Amino acid sequence: MNLPPYDDIKIRETQDGKLEVLDILRHRFVSLTPEEWVRQHFVNFLISHKGYPAALMANEVELRVGGKHLRVDTILYDRERRPLMVIEYKAESVALTKKVVTQVTTYNMLLRVHYLIISNGSQHVCLRYDAAQNLWQVLADIPHYDEVR
Repeated sequence: MNLPPYDDIKIRETQDGKLEVLDILRHRFVSLTPEEWVRQHFVNFLISHKGYPAALMANEVELRVGGKHLRVDTILYDRERRPLMVIEYKAESVALTKKVVTQVTTYNMLLRVHYLIISNGSQHVCLRYDAAQNLWQVLADIPHYDEVR
């Protein structure tokens, strides 16, 4: 992965031999899937290296559009609990394609955030909405929290 080491990650084995990882935002153990592995490392990276407050982040946020239920991997909120950023994770084996970008921009039609991040652990794409030009710009790096709030 193209992320700093996460030395304090907590993993346990269930009685039936499945692995679980402690989700530091949900404060509970969840199934350790390849996507979850990326999520936990990326969230740790944002908190430990980019200054993102854990208290303003949430994993597995459900959105409803009519009768359809969507699940956003991670949302960063501002201090008034308004969404600032949507983050979508894929397993490391999944390429970050236009289809993945479309998925994230669909969430944004509801949330209207100005930052989108997509990561598969190896590749990270961060987009910032430029309202003046009415377009999304690809950023060279993941911004520090002070730059997005």
